[in-house]
Amino acid sequence: MAHHTVRSGYRNLVDRLNQFPQGAPSSERLYNILEMLFTEEEAGYVALLPIKPFTADTAAKRWKTTLVEAQVLLDTLADKGILLDIDEDGTSVYVLPPPMAGFFEFSMMRIRTDVNQKALAELFYEYITVEEDFISGLFRGGETQLGRVFVNEEALTPELSLHVLDYERTSEVIRTASHIGVGLCYCRHKMEHLGKACDAPQDICMTFNNTAASLVKHGIAREVGVDECLDLIQLGNEHNLVQFGENVRERVNFICNCCKCCCEALTAARRFGFLNPVHTTNYLPDIDTSACTGCGLCIDVCPVDAIGLVSENGTEDTAADVARVNEDICLGCGVCVRNCPVSAIRLTERDQRVITPVNSTHKAVLMAIERGKLQNLIFDNQVHWNHRAMAAVLGVILKLPPAKQALASRQLRSRYLERILS
Repeated sequence: MAHHTVRSGYRNLVDRLNQFPQGAPSSERLYNILEMLFTEEEAGYVALLPIKPFTADTAAKRWKTTLVEAQVLLDTLADKGILLDIDEDGTSVYVLPPPMAGFFEFSMMRIRTDVNQKALAELFYEYITVEEDFISGLFRGGETQLGRVFVNEEALTPELSLHVLDYERTSEVIRTASHIGVGLCYCRHKMEHLGKACDAPQDICMTFNNTAASLVKHGIAREVGVDECLDLIQLGNEHNLVQFGENVRERVNFICNCCKCCCEALTAARRFGFLNPVHTTNYLPDIDTSACTGCGLCIDVCPVDAIGLVSENGTEDTAADVARVNEDICLGCGVCVRNCPVSAIRLTERDQRVITPVNSTHKAVLMAIERGKLQNLIFDNQVHWNHRAMAAVLGVILKLPPAKQALASRQLRSRYLERILS
């Protein structure tokens, strides 16, 4: 009976996690992961938390505890990387992040002794890589994706560099961040426990702004300055890592330096490339076939296997001597450009620009609409209606194209919303 009670609490937590646009499909391994990260009591309490940011007072009312008791538990959860603790004008506001990008990664961004990280790494690998339901749902659930690729600024020509927008530059994200935190790469740390990690640096996972402030405060990441962070980007470039970050224009919360062998996002891009599981840059490599020697270096470093050798007449040939890009799956990262020994590759602009959501709210609404979960961002059946949250979300909906507005209206089935949209 006790075990049934424990699993009942974790089932409630799984239900809560699946209210996010990017959820976590139920499986035995997911329950094993949650049992390692949450106590029975914590799972039950977290299952009651709202998706939207909340205060300790809200948590105390949900949990039916005193404010002091709620504050202690909230701080414990933030110390474990389950909650983010954000300061807003001197008041702590808490956010329950989704599993990814969220507390899955936070659990492996530092060396811990309170959790068996080897066992946890094995569970993550089985749940995310072997079972595939999680990674498929995360990266194939809709048109708007969790993350996007940043262009390698060193690969840009001087002329093209003039046209690159600020939000497309990792350097601009770093220079304008209010806080910068660096922790261990979740992917390579996980693979190290499995004996499969590459030799790329691990202490290079970057978080910014409010997320960084919380992770630094609770010892999950270390605080760094602009110069050190820029040096880490350079170090990543030297190891042919791809900068993959939050798919927003304003106040980016994370940038990962990804390798093709360990990174789950790049693995998804190779598996489901034709479905565009990762948002590309606005650029494509253009190969000068008259200069290409067919050395194959660009093929080796391409993170998604988007380059191959072809014969002069364009057919695949192992003895061919020129490279060709598959534009349908190319990320436009520019790693191939900086590795070409004869400078036969340069970046050019894509014919159609990739649309990037303005901020985290915009992204969440788009993802929720496409995944049929918009109502979860607006309604919370465990609390009263929050008019300010409703206004913020509807404000984003009203700026959407008509087709997406129609999707939103159908999902909510609200006469009130239909009248607003009309």
